[in-house]
Amino acid sequence: MQLALDCISRVPKSQYLLFTSIYELEMQVTNTLRETLPFPVYTVGPSIPYLDLKSRSSGSNNTSDNPDYIQWLDLQPENSVLSVSSTQMDEIAAGLSSSGVRFMWVARGEASRLQEICGGEMGLVLPWCDQLRVLCHPSAGGFWTHCGWNSTLESAFAGVPMLTFPLFLDQDPNSNQIVEDWKIGRRVKREPLTENFVTKQEIAQLVRSFMDLDSIEGKQMRNKTRQVRDMSRKATEEEDGSSVINLDAFFSDISH
Repeated sequence: MQLALDCISRVPKSQYLLFTSIYELEMQVTNTLRETLPFPVYTVGPSIPYLDLKSRSSGSNNTSDNPDYIQWLDLQPENSVLSVSSTQMDEIAAGLSSSGVRFMWVARGEASRLQEICGGEMGLVLPWCDQLRVLCHPSAGGFWTHCGWNSTLESAFAGVPMLTFPLFLDQDPNSNQIVEDWKIGRRVKREPLTENFVTKQEIAQLVRSFMDLDSIEGKQMRNKTRQVRDMSRKATEEEDGSSVINLDAFFSDISH
């Protein structure tokens, strides 16, 4: 809270305001800020290393050069793998194992133990991965996330729907945007800002439903996710993209 108050107190001294966001995703908020503040407001996101991702994709064709987890993903069907980044370890492990859904779980410090509990042909547990590269892999079909802003933008850019599991700070409003405004995800039913855990039975049922590519709800959500993906990429990759235009305008402003 103090950090937020400190930032707000500095606003009158600012000359420019840059947001790591995409104008089309937060149009109303951005327009309101532009009408309210006496200086330019620019959205220049997503600030993620997608250019580096492209260079790796167009580089070596030798799949043995790829990390083990990418080679594992290469063996999975398209849109079939749920990427997981979460706490509440044991219940999630049991729920994922019971769901019958393919998954790849990043669990720092717990990877070896959890791999023994729920790994196997359907699941892979590891201590670290290149998250953007995983989300952009053709086999990625969903992302269980706490809704940090960078992870949210990476998943939107990759066109991967999200199972949101917010814990604190900006994660809860980010989850609301994902589920209610953008309609590219579903929320894991847990009271925000509490220690109320979700049971393994609930997790298994939710994961199966979320990863059902043939359901009407699943098709609608993934169609919306593709629209957000295309919007995000246009903003950063095309000359008339909003983030490209805003970044050019910012450089022009500060050079005069």
